[in-house]
Amino acid sequence: MNAPAKTEDFAIKIPDGVYAETVLSVEHYTDHLFRFRMTRPAGFRFRSGEFAMIGLMVGDKPIYRAYSIASPAWDEELEFFSIKVPDGPLTSHLQAIKPGDTVLMRKKPTGTLVLDALTPGRRLYMFSTGTGIAPFASLIRDPETYEKFEEVILTHTCRDVAELKYGFDLVEEIKNHEFLSEIVGDKLKHYATVTREDYPFKGRITTLIENGKLFSDLGVPALDPAIDRGMICGSSAMLKDTKELLENAGLTEGANNKPAEFVIERAFVG
Repeated sequence: MNAPAKTEDFAIKIPDGVYAETVLSVEHYTDHLFRFRMTRPAGFRFRSGEFAMIGLMVGDKPIYRAYSIASPAWDEELEFFSIKVPDGPLTSHLQAIKPGDTVLMRKKPTGTLVLDALTPGRRLYMFSTGTGIAPFASLIRDPETYEKFEEVILTHTCRDVAELKYGFDLVEEIKNHEFLSEIVGDKLKHYATVTREDYPFKGRITTLIENGKLFSDLGVPALDPAIDRGMICGSSAMLKDTKELLENAGLTEGANNKPAEFVIERAFVG
């Protein structure tokens, strides 16, 4: 495996329309998950919840994949949360990055998991599995989310307890943040479940919606299209099943050009 290149190694080869940014920190959570932070280009603007195409020079050409930006729009740095795929064209290299390495990023962010794609409501559900929590890591740290919703419920389902740590770290960070802690207050609820280990909250999120345990555990009523809004990010099966459950409850799927009661990010589904 080639080591990720430093900026000086290929400064001349950076493609047009691409930023070359410096890795600032890397944190490995498990053998399968890690997060990293990198510099943010001065002119780069995005809406919390959007994704960008990020990549590395592998050999003499760049390889890109879509990654949700996990940091909020106000952050001076960019954060990403990634799975490690041993034979992945990009992640097999990306998982080896260290501070000082260079990551490429195309200049135009996009995505459907943005507040603008939802009609006004009172309670916002963010349904995520695995690294699907990344866009919500951005949104739960954005003050605008709490201006638009009285209650924000982040659900995160993984196979093992260790894979939930990123979500718990995010919530802890908010509690200890000088201005976010006041803005968020008790509006954010974090509901973490696992599917393969014993844990107080166990099961697929779709099962917990279907049997009502999600709502009884949280002390909230069942989904109501008049007040509830949803965002979904996860595996293709999870997207399909959760979408069906929300539609059965009377919610309609929206988009940037047609806001409605829930939105789905399909960019990461192969």
